[in-house]
Amino acid sequence: MIAILVTETWAGIPIWIWKAANLILFGWLLYKLLAGPIRKAFVDRHQKVRGEAEEARARRAKADQLAEDIAARLKQIEADVAAIRERALADGERQKREMIEAANAEAQKILQAARHEVDNRVKHARQELTEYAGQLASDRAEQIIKEQINDDDRRKLFAESVREVGQA
Repeated sequence: MIAILVTETWAGIPIWIWKAANLILFGWLLYKLLAGPIRKAFVDRHQKVRGEAEEARARRAKADQLAEDIAARLKQIEADVAAIRERALADGERQKREMIEAANAEAQKILQAARHEVDNRVKHARQELTEYAGQLASDRAEQIIKEQINDDDRRKLFAESVREVGQA
């Protein structure tokens, strides 16, 4: 087969040289026609990838900044919650003390009113006992007088009372 290639010619030049020249010419023509668009496509693709990478870095930086902001806000919220909890506990303790003080004051008022009521009832009971004792003494004296005074004594007392009224 090599012998056949060597023997065929065209315009006195072996065919293989024409084929080689044709291949070189086709390669050069492809290079001239496609090199610019291919190079441009590669450059565009490179720029697009670079732009997307820059955009991804920018988005990453923005996401990192947003994450830091959220973490800072979360810490601030936690601090606010702790402060609110502390204030609520302090307010609760203060209200508890105020309520205990108010209850103690009210208990003192009730105790004072009860003492006053007891004192009044004791005074009233003493007064009633005194009146009752006076009544008993009067009744007993009347009974003793009735038992010991006879009709003669009554006449004498009556006469004495009339004489004293007459003198008056």
